[in-house]
Parts: sequence; structure tokens; C-alpha cells
Amino acid sequence: MRSLVILISGRGSNLQALLEANLPVDKITVISNNPQAEGLAIARQYHVDTLVINHRDYPDRESFDTALAEKIDACQPKLVALAGFMRILSDAFVAHYTERLINVHPSLLPAFTGLNTHARALQEGIKIHGCTVHFVTSQLDHGPIVIQAAVPILADDNEETLAARVLQQEHRIYPQAIRWFMQGQLELTGNLVKVHQANTRDIALHSPGLQE
Repeated sequence: MRSLVILISGRGSNLQALLEANLPVDKITVISNNPQAEGLAIARQYHVDTLVINHRDYPDRESFDTALAEKIDACQPKLVALAGFMRILSDAFVAHYTERLINVHPSLLPAFTGLNTHARALQEGIKIHGCTVHFVTSQLDHGPIVIQAAVPILADDNEETLAARVLQQEHRIYPQAIRWFMQGQLELTGNLVKVHQANTRDIALHSPGLQE
């Protein structure tokens, strides 16, 4: 069974993009560490199974990650996708899902790892920004890159306008990366990802920005 587990903490914007993408999966389960996450309501609208594992119920990160992994493993997922999951995962958790754990990050990695990527991009005065889908490793935001999309930084951009334009691209590339994985088109060799049967232009997308 091609089962997908999606982990969320908040509003569920990328979750909704995934649920609307008609992915080649047999079952989707959404798990949140936040009982108030808006994404849970979105999942229910799409008749997707949901689970809540409140991290506040556990004394430390390791015990929460252990409980989370038990719930995930019960779903027998082929892939686990982080979609706004605001928890730093333990090394043991990441190792347990080696090459089966994927994330979308709002920058062109390896630039601007971590938080506040849009503000930092504006402060640095760079001209091109974007987003990256990558496999998760123990090194934060440094896993093998599957696909990226770039947007220009415009003269009148602020953090909110830039974030909105990047998010639009996240909604494009995250479903594509998961589709490739589920169809067996991704090959990992060290830190490199080869995408079989895909055009080069599909792996690195460029958004003109002014036209969207």
C-alpha cells in the first residue's frame, strides 16, 4: 500500500495543496502535535484520517518522538511528509525514517536554513529567493535536495509579499516531489537525488513573479 503520513502543526496551507493534488497514494493520514491546528479541520473536509499527539503531554522530545513514531508506524507509511510541523525531531526519529522523511523549506537551500528565511533574504539584499523540497537528515535543512523553485525579489517586496510568492511555489513543488517518490522516480546516492523520467525544467522551476 502506498500510504502517506503528513505531519502538521498549524494552518495547513501545504497540507491542503497536497490533498488537492490527486497524489498517487492509497491512504493519507494527518498527524498533528497541536490539538488546535487549523489543518486538522482541512483534513477532515477531505475525509482524511487525523490523529493528535500533543507534545505537551510528554516530558521531553525523545518520549514524544517515540510516541509519534509508534502512531506513524501503525499507518505503515511509504513516506512521511512534514508540512509545517514545528518540532525539531530527534536524531533517533530521523534515523528511523531515513530516506522516507521529506520536508519543504522556504529558501533555496543551502542558503537560509532555519527560521525567518524571508526577512533574512531581504536583509541580505539577494535578488533570487525560493523554496526547496529535501529529504530530512540529522543536520537541520541540509538533506538531499529533490526539487527547487525560484522567485525574484522585487524592489517593493516586504516579508509578507515575498512569503506569499514563495508559498505559491511550495504548493507547486511539494506535491511534485511526493508524486515522484511514490512513483519510484527518485534515486538517492549520498547527498544527491536523481529524478528519473523527468525534464530538467521540472526539477528546478522558475517563477517570473511579475506574471503571477
